[in-house]
Amino acid sequence: MNKNLVIVESPAKAKTIEKYLGSDFVVVASFGHVRDLPKGSLGIDIENDFKPSYSVLPKSRKIVAQLKKMAKSAPLVYLATDLDREGEAISWHIAQACGLQTQSTKADEHKVRRITFNEITKPAVLSALENPRDIDMNLVDSQQARRVIDRLLGYNLSPLLWKKVYKG
Repeated sequence: MNKNLVIVESPAKAKTIEKYLGSDFVVVASFGHVRDLPKGSLGIDIENDFKPSYSVLPKSRKIVAQLKKMAKSAPLVYLATDLDREGEAISWHIAQACGLQTQSTKADEHKVRRITFNEITKPAVLSALENPRDIDMNLVDSQQARRVIDRLLGYNLSPLLWKKVYKG
C-alpha cells in the first residue's frame, strides 16, 4: 500500500511530524525554495504582464526528482510549508516543479492539498490534516509580485551601484 506524502520545508520538522502521523504517511523536506528566477538573465517577460520564468534551483534538482517520484505513487500529497506568503509560494513551486494539479472545481479531481498549522504539535498537525485547503493563489501572487519587483530593481540598479562604489 502506498503512503500519503507530506512535504515540509525542513528536515527537523519532517522528522518530528512523521512521529505524529501513522504508518499511512511519509514526511519529506523540500529544504526551502525549489525554484527561482534564473541567475543569468532577468527571467521576467516585461512584454507579457511581467510574467516570471522560474527554473528549478541546481541545489534542488535531486529533491524535486525525489518528490515527483514519491508524489506520483502517493494517494494524497499534503503541502505543509510555513504559514506565510513565502511558505505558500514554496508549496506552489513544489507543485509546479512536480507537475501536480493544485486547483480544481471538484475536490476528487486532484490529490494535492495545502495544510497549515501554527505550532508543531500532534493536535495541531492532526487538525490541519482534517482541514486541508487549496493553495491560496492570492498569497502566491503577492510573493511573486515582491520577487519580480526585487529582481527588476536589483537587476537594473546593481550595475549602477557597482559603478558608483568602484568610482568612489
